[in-house]
Amino acid sequence: MGRTTSSPGDPPSLESIREWIYAFRESRVLLTAYELGVFTALGDEARTSREVSASVGTHERATDRLMNALCAMGLLEKREDRFSNSPLAARYLVDGKPEYMAGLMHSVHLWDNWSILTNAVRTGKPAVRPEINDRGQEWFAAFIAAMHERASKQADDIVALLDLEGVSRVLDVGGGSGVYAMAFVRAREAVRATVFDLPNVILLAQRYIEAEGLSDRIETVVGDYTTDDLGSGFDLVFLSAIVHSNSFDANRDLIRKCSDSLNPQGQVVVQDFIISEDRTSPPGAALFSLNMLVSTQDGDTYAESEVRIWMENAGLSDIIRQDTGFGTTQIIGRKPGLNAAFRA
Repeated sequence: MGRTTSSPGDPPSLESIREWIYAFRESRVLLTAYELGVFTALGDEARTSREVSASVGTHERATDRLMNALCAMGLLEKREDRFSNSPLAARYLVDGKPEYMAGLMHSVHLWDNWSILTNAVRTGKPAVRPEINDRGQEWFAAFIAAMHERASKQADDIVALLDLEGVSRVLDVGGGSGVYAMAFVRAREAVRATVFDLPNVILLAQRYIEAEGLSDRIETVVGDYTTDDLGSGFDLVFLSAIVHSNSFDANRDLIRKCSDSLNPQGQVVVQDFIISEDRTSPPGAALFSLNMLVSTQDGDTYAESEVRIWMENAGLSDIIRQDTGFGTTQIIGRKPGLNAAFRA
């Protein structure tokens, strides 16, 4: 849309500043078109903007201008007065297609959160929002769909990084759709998994698990990890994209709870965006800390040293770090075996 694009290796410049300033425009155009269902209304056909506006219930002239902008971005194509989806949009943005990005409504919701960033920096507090389990099924469905879509492309590879020798019971804390629990049971025949999450999430998780035909190997448990017991007898406790939602102290308590739920020699695996000790890199983690600022009461991105403190405080040892190759990092701590515990 008229911007000059800098090469990734170029140092910041005046053009970089301009690009950052105006980057919101393409984002908003795409999210609005997605939210209104423009791409799905087109499907595999060529239609006029009048036909699309009538289909999605929007203003005719405004819809025409939106669709022209989508053409400028390369997401739509226009011949005479008829629009059609580009191959990219047809593949990923049309509801019902195999690779449809069903989770993008969560990004629509994030737009509202990020719009209050200035005030959040002034006050240190996010916008006043209902408690997470009171945000409605529409919000939950969008959030879980986004997390499932992202994780499903990498879950099997991520689980393959872990040592599952001797692991038969896995607890997925805040397990969302159950996408990682599914990957664990696929990775090793002997494994049975438990997804622990809030009531509204568990309703969705059960549908995802049933759709994969894995209900006989994955159980679901309703609970709040901040207040409820996690159970016991697990060989591995997995926390993916969980610690960034909590305060430092809440995570210290949570990791202790996870450790208490383990069998001797069991593992706690924290997987998240781990930030550098000076909190400036990688860029995704630095930006994600602001996402937590506008979206949560006390969430943040955390450094490896902070995760190690929680694990050591919980009696875990042999702590290792391994990067996943998907922009996240796993930090793994083990509970001492019976002999070590007896000697202690």
